[in-house]
Amino acid sequence: MKRLKLNYLLIGLVTLLLAMALWPSIPWYGNGQDAISQIKSRGVLRISTINSPLTYYTINKAPAGMDYELAKRFADYLGVRLKVTVRPNLSDLFDDLDDGKADMLAAGLIYNDERLTRYKTGPSYYSVSQQLVYRVNKPRPKNLGDLKGELRVASGSAYLSSLKTARDKQYPDLNWVISTDQAPKALLEAVADGKLDYTIGDSVTIALLQRIHPQLAVAFDVTDEEPVTWYVPHSDDSSLNAAMLDFFNSMGEEGVMARLEEKYLGHVGTFDYVDTRTFLRAIDVTLPEIKPLFEKYAASIDWRLLAAISYQESHWNPLATSPTGVRGMMMLTRSTADSLNVEDRTDTEQSIRGGSLYLQRMMDKVPATIPEEERIWFALAAYNMGYAHMLDARKLTVKQGGNPDSWADVKLRLPMLSQKRYYAQTTYGYARGHEAYNYVENIRKYQLSLVGYLQEQEKRLAQQSAREAELASGYPAVAPEIAMN
Repeated sequence: MKRLKLNYLLIGLVTLLLAMALWPSIPWYGNGQDAISQIKSRGVLRISTINSPLTYYTINKAPAGMDYELAKRFADYLGVRLKVTVRPNLSDLFDDLDDGKADMLAAGLIYNDERLTRYKTGPSYYSVSQQLVYRVNKPRPKNLGDLKGELRVASGSAYLSSLKTARDKQYPDLNWVISTDQAPKALLEAVADGKLDYTIGDSVTIALLQRIHPQLAVAFDVTDEEPVTWYVPHSDDSSLNAAMLDFFNSMGEEGVMARLEEKYLGHVGTFDYVDTRTFLRAIDVTLPEIKPLFEKYAASIDWRLLAAISYQESHWNPLATSPTGVRGMMMLTRSTADSLNVEDRTDTEQSIRGGSLYLQRMMDKVPATIPEEERIWFALAAYNMGYAHMLDARKLTVKQGGNPDSWADVKLRLPMLSQKRYYAQTTYGYARGHEAYNYVENIRKYQLSLVGYLQEQEKRLAQQSAREAELASGYPAVAPEIAMN
């Protein structure tokens, strides 16, 4: 018995020493610390999200997306590192909260009453409506009672609550299929590809996806606008919610939230099916030959943005000519071409080189107070209507109480430069400001389509390569879980 007691003492001592050694690296969720203290002790804010054109995606191998940027800023606000885990569907997202694998979900999720028994929400940061979509050239249903085909929605989505309400109140014969392995984005793409009759998505994601999948058509709104929010575990601890509230308030006061909304939501606008189809066709047919020139001369901007500018100018037609005499891929005036040493405006390479150089000069002139990522939009407005008129738009913005360094504020004043009661207040007078407004917005839409479409092409090629490798090896390819620090 004495020997047994000594062994117990030895085991207890070893256990104590191991616990002391491992203590800093163990997430002690039940140690009485509030959520914020746990996050700060860990030094990491863990979020789970899904891949979508608004929430989270990668460009030039770097993470991007509105939810990603917000979460990164929130992690910085807390003084910790951000860890992002990308899940394939909504159910896996909420499993991460239930299993303590995530501190919060930042995935463009709609506020939903049914979730409040198990989770808490943060502040709303934009609004969407739920919309039913179908494929272009198929019969358009008028309401949920007019569906003739399969309606499939993602498991764990707020759309299920809306459908149940609609069935209980108005459409007793309404039926749908719940997808347990596909996220809303994948279902929207399935409708666009003709593999599914109907699904429901949020209005912003649908508008963004239509730039890449123009076959996706909106039949009608299922709901009015609803807030989008982050989700956290349900508990009596309110420290994380309080921190989020303070963070979002500071973002609003500093104007950062308005800039993020402009960056990701400000150019969604109306959708032109024919124009989008024409542009995507040009990406396939015309762009491959001239892409190396955009890459060569893009300088400080992304080559895809330079390509979008050129398409807006000339539809990638080197012989394009306007009634005012501007010509070529970048539609340069004769005097501008001379100042850029462009001898032949109809020469594709000379025009792209000259247009890129001229745009860079405009960006260099833009006031230094304008944030780096917004300088390009001010430069493009100046490129279109003249630098002096762009300065007038800034001055008019100040007179009306707006921020002259915010593109979201200044772009609203551009159309005013063609109205006498406003341009009479400016230094340089009348300008076709409405054209400059549309010019920049169109470029942003083309850039969105180009980036997304090329990413889709890369994804399809990767999937094809994986299938070929699987067939060659005789073993199935297994996709790894995506996780980023």
